[in-house]
Amino acid sequence: MSESFIPLSVPNLKGNELAYVTNAVQTEWVSTGGPYVNEFENRIASYVGVKGAVSCQNGTSGLHVALLLAGVNREDGVIVPTLTFIAAVNPIRYIGAEPIFMDCDDSLCMDAKKLRRFCEEECNYDNGKLIERQTGRCIKVVVVVHVFGNMADMEAIIEVASDYQLKVVEDATEALGTYYTEGKYKGCYAGTIGDVGVYSFNGNKIITTGGGGMIVSRHTEYLERAKHLTTQAKSDELYYTHDEIGYNYRMTNLQAALGLAQIEQLEKFITIKANNYNLYCEAFSNSGKIKILKARENIRWNCWFYALLCKEGKEARDTLIHELAKRKIQTRPIWGLIHEQLPYEGAKTYQIKCSKFYIDHIVNIPCSSNLQAEDVERVILEVKSIVS
Repeated sequence: MSESFIPLSVPNLKGNELAYVTNAVQTEWVSTGGPYVNEFENRIASYVGVKGAVSCQNGTSGLHVALLLAGVNREDGVIVPTLTFIAAVNPIRYIGAEPIFMDCDDSLCMDAKKLRRFCEEECNYDNGKLIERQTGRCIKVVVVVHVFGNMADMEAIIEVASDYQLKVVEDATEALGTYYTEGKYKGCYAGTIGDVGVYSFNGNKIITTGGGGMIVSRHTEYLERAKHLTTQAKSDELYYTHDEIGYNYRMTNLQAALGLAQIEQLEKFITIKANNYNLYCEAFSNSGKIKILKARENIRWNCWFYALLCKEGKEARDTLIHELAKRKIQTRPIWGLIHEQLPYEGAKTYQIKCSKFYIDHIVNIPCSSNLQAEDVERVILEVKSIVS
């Protein structure tokens, strides 16, 4: 009997998902007006400890709205990492603004030291405005991505933002459940430290609604405007009066029903993923060719994706990916750097070095929350046999 396929990351739907979705169907609340939407928003807000949350169709739409809330206009510059999924960057162009690409540090998240140097060396700061010298663009916002659920250095990033009056948008699409365990932001969750944060519930995320996302903030005015923008900007719902361009971005009741059942299991999922992560770490700890990257020390990481570093470089990484695929184990390389993608040719970059190293050395290995210990052991054995 042939061995079964081990996917990279798939949903775990073993809770109340069927019961809640069935209820939504039976009560015929399947669109954006049902009670599960409000309940799911409230549960997310309560979980991460903010005043409120506004649902949306996916993380990308959430980031689009977040940039609007932060005041990004056409022709503005927006600082963003190059080592990320392209959905973190595309909404900048939706608005007509331009990305300025920043390097990562060894956490794979934005390098806060280079961020400060960029502001000092490449910009002028006058009358509360940060202006990039080369293009004359006004920079109002930095988008911070918590890559693979790991927390960026938010203490340092917030300090830079405060010094230059920048708004901080947190792309926490991968980081629901990650929080600081010590320091200035002890107890604060990823997505709640900056001005506005966004979560994703795509099928491969730690909890899923199939699609879907959530906007969170500690600022009531941001939440109110997010709700307004995501529901077509109606100023009078009865007479269909609209006071600005809005978007059809609100989550459906069916999605929210699924999400409500998922968040009931979130802490269990994190525990499972942490246990499997520890198995991988222990198994590869003595290898001279591979190692598992660790999260920032002062956080409780949600362990969303595990990053296996192939020390010998791109050729060894590609061999590992292809050989595991032959053995029915799904893996993937990290994303291609966004400033090297065709739509962003010629975009402004700043000292991109660390990111170039990691794109050639990282493999994501199976990490689903329904992964069994024997599955993890099989992945370990196959990886070891390939790299030995």
